[in-house]
Amino acid sequence: IQDALSRHLGLPFAFFGHSMGAALAQEVARRLRRDRQPLPTALMVSGARAPQYRRGHVPPPEPSDEELMDQLRAVQAPGSPLLDKPEALRLFLPALRADTKAYRGYVYQEDQPLPVPIYAYGGRDDHQVSTAHLDAWRAQTTGSFALRMFPGGHFYLRSNALLFLPAMSEDLGGASKRAAASLP
Repeated sequence: IQDALSRHLGLPFAFFGHSMGAALAQEVARRLRRDRQPLPTALMVSGARAPQYRRGHVPPPEPSDEELMDQLRAVQAPGSPLLDKPEALRLFLPALRADTKAYRGYVYQEDQPLPVPIYAYGGRDDHQVSTAHLDAWRAQTTGSFALRMFPGGHFYLRSNALLFLPAMSEDLGGASKRAAASLP
């Protein structure tokens, strides 16, 4: 990811990651910092526990196809095309398995908090990621932190896009203004 981004790092940018993408976005930002590359103007994390919850994580055994499909059903919104078409779910299963395997094996390693604002978002009815899980992201920054909760479950951002997108846009605008004000 860092290699793909390298030619674009001269422009202001922010990272957004939902669920396992939040850990991925944070790890890429940490890697950029280690390599003394420009950092994002903001880290926006959604539907994800703060990474410190994965300290000393011991990956569970690989689930069977049926167990993996049950896990996916548990976080998918009702009416999801994948849930309504089991044959489509099986078609996407290899890609989904690769994604979940990567995250299943992720173990958080201690590092200094990032000097960028973090915005955390979540669904009030998400049974896997609580407000406390999201609030714990504040320990990952020396910059500002904000938490916003929306109606809905794990995929609140899809079912409540008309609420979520303007809020994220407002946060991104604020982060951009702060970054511009800090330029020489």
